[in-house]
Amino acid sequence: MKKRALIAMSGGVDSSVAAFLMKKKGFDCLGITMRLFRGNSNSEARHSCCSDSDIDDAAEVAYRIGIPFEVLDFSREFREQIIDKFVRTYESGGVPNPCIDCNSEMKFGLLLKYALEKEYDFVVTGHYARIDTDKVSGRRLLKKALVPEKDQSYVLYRLTQEQLSHVIFPLGDMGKDETRSIAEEEGFINAKKHDSQDICFVPDRDYAGFMEEYSGRPYPDGDILDLSGKVLGRHHGAVRYTNGQRRGLGISAPEPLYVIKKDMKENKVYVGAEEDLYSDTLYASEVNWISIPAPSGELRVKARTRYSQKEQDATVYGEEDRRIRLVFDKAQRAITPGQAVVMYDGDTVVGGGTISRR
Repeated sequence: MKKRALIAMSGGVDSSVAAFLMKKKGFDCLGITMRLFRGNSNSEARHSCCSDSDIDDAAEVAYRIGIPFEVLDFSREFREQIIDKFVRTYESGGVPNPCIDCNSEMKFGLLLKYALEKEYDFVVTGHYARIDTDKVSGRRLLKKALVPEKDQSYVLYRLTQEQLSHVIFPLGDMGKDETRSIAEEEGFINAKKHDSQDICFVPDRDYAGFMEEYSGRPYPDGDILDLSGKVLGRHHGAVRYTNGQRRGLGISAPEPLYVIKKDMKENKVYVGAEEDLYSDTLYASEVNWISIPAPSGELRVKARTRYSQKEQDATVYGEEDRRIRLVFDKAQRAITPGQAVVMYDGDTVVGGGTISRR
């Protein structure tokens, strides 16, 4: 009997080629596009994902390669699990990563649940990453893509052992040029489509404006202070400022000033010199261990706190309740609550969690 694969098709070139490769390998495939967010217009969302035009592109590719296609409306769940958390995180002083949440809760949460209920063996996406098995422990492993500049393992660190056993990443051994080449050879409508860069529900990048409209809560002006507590100026809503930010402060000073921290309860933004941004220690919660069980002692790893950051040497100390303390060998710039810290051993993801404080 053929293995059955449900393909998460976003309308982009990566997931389209993933669908083509699975069909070529002989899988019984179903293309699915999740409707996650309903924007005001297609033009508003043309540089993001989840628009009606993306659904049309996915449907066209599915028809071309000869697989059935469906649209699942998860907009309510997306609003409750992703957008509400996005707003809460900003309002508490952190910086969220909704793409990580979407992968965890939508693609490999709700969609995988739907796939298993419909007796599909796998969920397939166009992510650039690889899955392997540790021959000694039998644990499923999440590994970097073979082409480093396309690696997306950072945003996949929440995958559990159970999820990894039902997920396939057909593009893990490929680069973007090869992916586009296949799409062009097959005549896919989206072969030259640009990658989405923005958060799908905030295509204009005005996060604070979106949150004010979505929540109905205004974000009032407040004081900007130096680290000694001296008032230097006024801000226009603390949610509009992020750690490490320099531009847009509206303060004249002899030396460059950067946002160091925020007090959301008091509606205050604190600024200081660039050296004040550096810290060698962070604490993280909701940690997911992949290549190993949760360690009882200390462990040497390489880690990064941003998608584009180069991995840094560090020691991690396991704590109770899925928490860790991680100490870098060298202090790192602008470690930000709400973002992810992901740990590696070579090309293998050890695990990761949400930064709670530094």
